[in-house]
Amino acid sequence: MKKYECPCGYVYDPELGDPDHGIAPGTAFEDLPEDWVCPLCGAEKEFFTEA
Repeated sequence: MKKYECPCGYVYDPELGDPDHGIAPGTAFEDLPEDWVCPLCGAEKEFFTEA
């Protein structure tokens, strides 16, 4: 699965997910809820780029 990077430098790694925000490991970036935002800066998914 591909990793995606926020302009702030946070990298979403699907193997790790975002358990602090209810996202289980193994969740692809494309499968994240539409209202999911960067846990560091609050940027929306549309601002992430493939890492």
